[in-house]
Amino acid sequence: MKLSLASLALLVGSAAAFTTAPAGRAPTSLNIAPGETTASDKVVQAFADKPAEDPEFDALVKANFPGAINNRDLATRVVELLEEKGFSPSNTLLATSLCADELARVLEDEFVSIYGNNFNLGGLSGFPFAGNTGWGAMSAHVPDDGFCLTIHGPHVGITKDGQIGKVERSGIALVDNCCGSAIAASNYLKGITDGSANINPRIQQFTDFQQGAVQELILPFGKRLARADERMRELPYALYDSQEVMVTDIVNTGKGSIKAGLAVLGGIQINTAPDQLDYFHPLRFDYFDADGNLVENMLPYLR
Repeated sequence: MKLSLASLALLVGSAAAFTTAPAGRAPTSLNIAPGETTASDKVVQAFADKPAEDPEFDALVKANFPGAINNRDLATRVVELLEEKGFSPSNTLLATSLCADELARVLEDEFVSIYGNNFNLGGLSGFPFAGNTGWGAMSAHVPDDGFCLTIHGPHVGITKDGQIGKVERSGIALVDNCCGSAIAASNYLKGITDGSANINPRIQQFTDFQQGAVQELILPFGKRLARADERMRELPYALYDSQEVMVTDIVNTGKGSIKAGLAVLGGIQINTAPDQLDYFHPLRFDYFDADGNLVENMLPYLR
């Protein structure tokens, strides 16, 4: 049977379409189409419907949390720095270790709208409870020759009149605690340091395992919190320092799985009323190369 040139071309094209990849992990690299929306463009889109900065409230937040910047400025600066290193929406996996509280989704969703879906490493108070196993799974999902941006940290609320540890929530008339898990752990710790608590570690009760872990992980900071001028202001920083130990261990253990590069952004989320921008106090912004070497501290560029 004779085949026309057109038929042969069709058969060759069909065969190529069904060619299998080499044995091993399936490729995950993504082609960047001409004219693709850049991460910087996506920042503009992500914040197009967000409130404008309120200068009076901005000053209030920064008076209580020196070094904090609003999420719009944070995303703009982070994206600009990472674009210089080759990060793009197509080749970057976002990973977060943030609290389970819905208010923690604000920052997360803003970065999801820039880089795409998120791998969740965190749990109550923002501790990376997914651990080394979660990090290993996440690393396998990074696009081939691609990057990972990891964002981690606890969160704290601040009301319009400056109450720290509380926040106005959408649809709720009462001003609510934020972060509830952190405050519960702080109260547990306070009971121990002032001698009123019945010490009964409940870390093995799996129905509330994460909260039990938060309470145990904050124990070393009892004196620090007791001596603080404003306990609720100091609490997220104590939690951050505890989490940083875990994050550093997880990153150092798993950095051999880094592909093109890894950026780690750590700090304090500052949640606000629905009609205000949220804020973030960056405390760490490190870049690791493909060999897992820490090659740049980018934190000064966020201030």
